[in-house]
Amino acid sequence: MIQAYKTLERIRKEKPLVHHITNWVTIYDCAHVTRCIGALPVMAHAKEEVAQMTGIAQALVLNIGTLTPELIEAMILSGKQANQKAIPIVLDAVGAGATDLRTEKVREILDAVHVDIIKGNAGEIATMAGVEAEVKGVESMGVEGDPVAIAKQLAEARDAVVVVTGESDLVADADGVYRIRNGHALMGQVVGTGCMAASAIASFAAVRSEYGKAAAEALACYGVAGELAAEQSGGPGTFRARFFDEIFHLDERKLDERLRVERL
Repeated sequence: MIQAYKTLERIRKEKPLVHHITNWVTIYDCAHVTRCIGALPVMAHAKEEVAQMTGIAQALVLNIGTLTPELIEAMILSGKQANQKAIPIVLDAVGAGATDLRTEKVREILDAVHVDIIKGNAGEIATMAGVEAEVKGVESMGVEGDPVAIAKQLAEARDAVVVVTGESDLVADADGVYRIRNGHALMGQVVGTGCMAASAIASFAAVRSEYGKAAAEALACYGVAGELAAEQSGGPGTFRARFFDEIFHLDERKLDERLRVERL
């Protein structure tokens, strides 16, 4: 059962620590959105400390947006510690399929540690599932096949929850697929909204062990905040500021009125 506001309240009460090894382009926004949701962000990247930092966290985000071989090494060290501690790992496969390095390294992470939640756009998810796709930079340009079927295929192959972001979002878990229809087109005009969504998912998974439901709830709350922010914005600049405010002020009434989550 989806209980987005109840989970959000729990985050605000428990304030879980979410460790990020993430994209330098969007690192500030990821930290800020985590804090606005109610969780606590930390961004430790040095391989000498990542395992120790993960050891005191309640969730881990790995984002390959600005990857280097050294950063991948740190991600794997951190991921192994997360597995040992049994805390959720969210992998944001930014740009997988765009270059050989990204495709190889995201598979290296998936082979080295167990990832609980795999997130990407349709092209990135298809690439990880071994399906033909076109990825230009970090944007999905085309996929051969049905995104729902591809998400389910990857979820089964990797024993993970799979999140496909797009005009509507998909969350595939062992029991089926959620479709989340919350959000606004203006979100796609702001750099970092995809990376921030991974932070939201990790914040929810930190307090909710049913990771499929946690991901669906996170994306629904995230999308509702986007809708509310867009109604008061003149463009990407004002939207960005209002988006943080709307996430911070989300309440039960707003979610009850706007939540659009269905089980396929």
